[in-house]
Amino acid sequence: MSNSTIHPSSLIDPSAIIGEGVEIGPFCIVGPDVVVGDRVRMISHVTVDGYTTIGEDCVLYPNVHLGHPPQDFKFEGERTELVLGKRNILRENATMHPGTAFGGAKTVVGDDGYFMVGSHVAHDCTVGDRVVFANGATIGGSSTIEDHVILGGYAGVHQNTRIGRHAFIGAMALIVGDIIPYGSAIGNHAHLVGLNVIGLKRRGIPRDTIRDLRSAYRLLFAAEGTFQERLQDVARVYESNEPVMEVISFIRKDSLRSLCMPHD
Repeated sequence: MSNSTIHPSSLIDPSAIIGEGVEIGPFCIVGPDVVVGDRVRMISHVTVDGYTTIGEDCVLYPNVHLGHPPQDFKFEGERTELVLGKRNILRENATMHPGTAFGGAKTVVGDDGYFMVGSHVAHDCTVGDRVVFANGATIGGSSTIEDHVILGGYAGVHQNTRIGRHAFIGAMALIVGDIIPYGSAIGNHAHLVGLNVIGLKRRGIPRDTIRDLRSAYRLLFAAEGTFQERLQDVARVYESNEPVMEVISFIRKDSLRSLCMPHD
């Protein structure tokens, strides 16, 4: 805790573990079972409770609340965790809840995320690296959000839903089905509108890879044959293409949700 600065108006439980170079501004509250990594900044009015771990170099803006009991009627006060990775930025009023005993007992958020005003991560969720949750974006319990996903403003994700890597979700979309990696979805209820081509280009994905992904997408969601037949065809034609096979593996994985599809 040496080299850390704590405003005298803040209440830090003596049992909390505070790293090196931490800056805690006015009117913050940190509970007894909290671990705060090196160089974390709490601007002001931040509350962290429960068995919560905050990774190095995170920045928490006013009225961020972490680690309070999950919003699930089955939760009975059991010990569960919230683990926040490194270099995340949480803007005003962002909230994250720990897990539940019946859902895995842990909520895990990766590194380098940007969680904008009023965004929410519910109990037992797994969130990857370099995600962006725009203002008001909310994910329900036990959802999985993979790396590089962008959720538009006020997008809502139903519990137990998966969103694959590099997917883009439009503003105010209601997601009730799994979104394939590299997919783009809009609407209420949401439907696929293609691939997140702009995002792929920005991240330096080779042009040939994007071309193959687009061809595979058209084949996968064509009108001819059954979906399972088309899935087998895509897997056969693009068996050496890693991103396409990532999509195939995602679809084949067991899930509690149906797959989000394009409109007819």
